[in-house]
Amino acid sequence: MKISVKTITTAGIIAALYVVLTWLTSLFGLASGVIQVRISEALCVLPIFTPAAIPGLFIGCIIANSITGSVLIDIIFGSIATLIGAIGTRFLRKKPILALLPPIVANMIIVPIVLIKAYAVEDALWFLILTVGAGEIISVGILGFLLYTLIKQRNLEKVLF
Repeated sequence: MKISVKTITTAGIIAALYVVLTWLTSLFGLASGVIQVRISEALCVLPIFTPAAIPGLFIGCIIANSITGSVLIDIIFGSIATLIGAIGTRFLRKKPILALLPPIVANMIIVPIVLIKAYAVEDALWFLILTVGAGEIISVGILGFLLYTLIKQRNLEKVLF
């Protein structure tokens, strides 16, 4: 399979955007922990428009988690949650509303376990599922949907991707 320069460039730009947005969010203490509202997670809608978003989001999440003080288990499994979500979004791209669900669900399942195992968070698993899920609904379900709508309404997918 031949990968084009455009695909690599697009993935790189998405990764860079994810890192910068996560870093900015971390300045307000919202990028990690029990309550997470990562603005960068809105980018999880981009696999609807381009498969280049899958590696872009994955690599961006690895770098973002690395520079915001995450432990190795979080860097690995948090990034895998993003990868699973991105692949699911791409798979459901023809049903955009449903395509928002994979990143939300993947993070709701994986991140609470990481919080308990890697950071010894003592909150109940169900509570962490709710708090992480709420943050993902805000980030992906609301902000991501707004980004999707903006791209579609302005026909930007042809220009951007």
